[in-house]
Amino acid sequence: MNMVLPQKAPDARTGQIIKLVIMAVGGQGGGVLTSWIEAVARAQGYTCQATSVAGVSQRTGATVYYVEMMAAADQEPVYALAPSAGDVDILIASEMMEVGRSIMRGFVTPDRTVLIGSTHRALAVSEKMAPGDGIADADEVIAAAEVAAQQLILADMDHLAVAQGSVISSSLFGALAGSGALPFPREAFEEAIRASGKGVDASLRAFAAGFDVALNGVSETEIEAKASAPVLRGPTEELAVWQGLTARVDALPAPVQDMALAGLTKVVDFQDCTYGASYLDRLATVIARDSAEQDWTLSATAAKYIANAMAYDDIIRVADLKSRAPRLSRIRREMGAKEANLVELTEFFHPRAEEVASLMPARMGAKWEANPKRMALLGRLFGKGRRLRTHTLRAFLMLHVLGGLKGYRLKTRRHQVEVAHLDGWLNDCMDMVARDYALAVELLKNRRLVKGYSDTHARGLSKFGSVMGAAQLLQGREDAAAWMNRLREAALQDPDGKALDGALRTVRSFV
Repeated sequence: MNMVLPQKAPDARTGQIIKLVIMAVGGQGGGVLTSWIEAVARAQGYTCQATSVAGVSQRTGATVYYVEMMAAADQEPVYALAPSAGDVDILIASEMMEVGRSIMRGFVTPDRTVLIGSTHRALAVSEKMAPGDGIADADEVIAAAEVAAQQLILADMDHLAVAQGSVISSSLFGALAGSGALPFPREAFEEAIRASGKGVDASLRAFAAGFDVALNGVSETEIEAKASAPVLRGPTEELAVWQGLTARVDALPAPVQDMALAGLTKVVDFQDCTYGASYLDRLATVIARDSAEQDWTLSATAAKYIANAMAYDDIIRVADLKSRAPRLSRIRREMGAKEANLVELTEFFHPRAEEVASLMPARMGAKWEANPKRMALLGRLFGKGRRLRTHTLRAFLMLHVLGGLKGYRLKTRRHQVEVAHLDGWLNDCMDMVARDYALAVELLKNRRLVKGYSDTHARGLSKFGSVMGAAQLLQGREDAAAWMNRLREAALQDPDGKALDGALRTVRSFV
């Protein structure tokens, strides 16, 4: 949480118009927040006008709400319909990138603007579509906000509200009250919430949390409710096996332990403890080739990417994740559904013929993959996207049964292919260790290119093959590792692979 001490509230006696902008992503209660602000202003003897301009963002639609208010006077003021750059007193942003957009549009200025924003993220489609990590850098936005605003209040307002059973508009309203930017007492803000008559108790709790953050400031660790470590439950024998696996992790070199434990947890969740043991066995072969002189960089990298390779996204995995109770609870929570509400959920499930064949027993699947006529048949049968209405029993049971096929997974064609690919990649990386340690580390990181399933997985494999193939061209060069990194980053830049093609042409020109 970032905070600058509150400035003095505007003096109502000056007759100045207070100009307030709310930038809210769809579904975050921007309209409710605006109505509360109008209500408290009018209750305190102010005249007030509110307008809104709906926009289409790459999330769920961002709307700019604009409020102007002034203490009642003999002459009625003429209010503007939209904000102007450099002429905003208070800016409330419901999400971190909205904070950034408000600065870019010139709504935040160091001579006058109180900036209240939430540090949580609602990712844009462009961020989700990026082959690599497309998430915008929030730290840069925070740095810009610290320079641009006269008074800055940043905290995870969404988390504060959800922890109190409310939505972000309540905690933002509390932060506005606590900021001192409006010349109204706390009781007036709370009365506006009570007058709305909806979710009053939860809204007041979230309001209080936002108010305290703005007034007193809290650390990020205090804002984030410290959830206790999850309690593992299960058969006594399985718990004993798990404890044995964690003991093996504790015996690893210290720089490797954290990532190894995370990898082990992921792999066991994907399959079972026996599969987790095989993960540690593979990791042990890498550690045997590593040393403290290199700070165990190779092993720590392998701990991450071997786990990712072993926990691949097949139909069973996708069905399992889509039908898990925590996911369904999260969707209800994000939709703001109450116990009495019925939530209808439609899943888009579109496996290709290759995914269907990969679900077959290994030998059978290999035969079907080698037969164009059979693959064409699968394409006709499963080529159309499936929309599963998983709030219905039949559709949910279909996913639930598919997700429960973990015991069968290791016999499938997909598992056979994934193991062969994993072993081949790992062997290539280990063969490079003695010749170029840094390049071997970069080769391990190339596994980042392979993710998802269906078409996403196919495109990732194609890029992975192209980048790994460049190792033969690069080995022996002092800058081989740096160039491998550049190739991988180029592959992650765009789905079409144009940046990668250009980088590969540059590498081939070396030869």
